Amino acid sequence: MVFITWSSLFSFDDDDLPSFEIPHIDKAVHFTFYFVAVILGAMAVREYTEGKAAYRKTLLLTCSSMIVFGIIIEAIQYVFTLDREGDIFDGLANSIGALCGVLAVNFLFSGNTGLNWKQ
Repeated sequence: MVFITWSSLFSFDDDDLPSFEIPHIDKAVHFTFYFVAVILGAMAVREYTEGKAAYRKTLLLTCSSMIVFGIIIEAIQYVFTLDREGDIFDGLANSIGALCGVLAVNFLFSGNTGLNWKQ
């Protein structure tokens, strides 16, 4: 989360670096950050509680926390930074990434993979 916060608030504009344009790559990056954050968050809760935390409650809490965090970061970018802009579509990409992270965790613990929530 520290990395996501830092990379969301730090400006990466540097004229000395070579650049190339891929349309909407920033949305893919937002999606990926929050997708991975939900997976890692759910796995961390599972390990910390030794699988005793309620599965659905963990997914709901992890996903909603990431969505709220993404909205807060976008609001901070909009209000407090000079060279970054808060973008509703970035927030949407964050939220979709978080929801897809829930789907990925749900698949991992669906019984098809051999992983069990309770250890």
